[in-house]
Amino acid sequence: MNLPDPTELVQRGYDDLSHRYRGDHDDPGEYAPWLSHLRQQLPAQAKVLDLGCGCGIPVAKTLADNGHRVTGVDLSEVQIYRARGLVPQATFLHADATQVRFPDRAFDAVVCLYALIRMPRDTQPQLLQRIAAWLRPGGILLATTGAQEWTGTQDHWLGGTATMWWSHADAATYRAWITQAGLTIDSEQFVPEGASGHQLFWAHRLEDSGQLR
Repeated sequence: MNLPDPTELVQRGYDDLSHRYRGDHDDPGEYAPWLSHLRQQLPAQAKVLDLGCGCGIPVAKTLADNGHRVTGVDLSEVQIYRARGLVPQATFLHADATQVRFPDRAFDAVVCLYALIRMPRDTQPQLLQRIAAWLRPGGILLATTGAQEWTGTQDHWLGGTATMWWSHADAATYRAWITQAGLTIDSEQFVPEGASGHQLFWAHRLEDSGQLR
């Protein structure tokens, strides 16, 4: 039996299990130091893009509550519907992050947490190049990537009926892709999850870097 298109699997998974993945008042502990560090580096009323924003909790809400102008993008219509209700002061777009377009130098920061790994791997280098172009000089990228290479599915994801799909390279490949996009990596760390984990990258756009799109 042929599986649906991977992007369709991801969209269905989050549409079906939005509340199971993240409740309205969830506060995942690992996000707090990341968002605190990001806020310390942002100017007042910074423009921030949250790619793969989910229901807006906790990234969009935390940043919007601190006065920043947040735009969220997500593939799931259910997640976007929830985000608009949970974080009414932000702007949310129901769109595929690999297809969405923004003007160059539009954002002070781009956040992409646990989303890149659910996009087709062959689209990820180009997306990172577009992210670099969307950043203003000195702008920040905060992203989680795969730590080890893997592509596959999981049935009954989160104990529900949906199938989820992942596709990611290893940390060294992401390191190369981020650098090739014209960004400077400031730090990275391994974030464990179960028997595996993810790689967390902090990077920024150089003041005089020219970006590919």
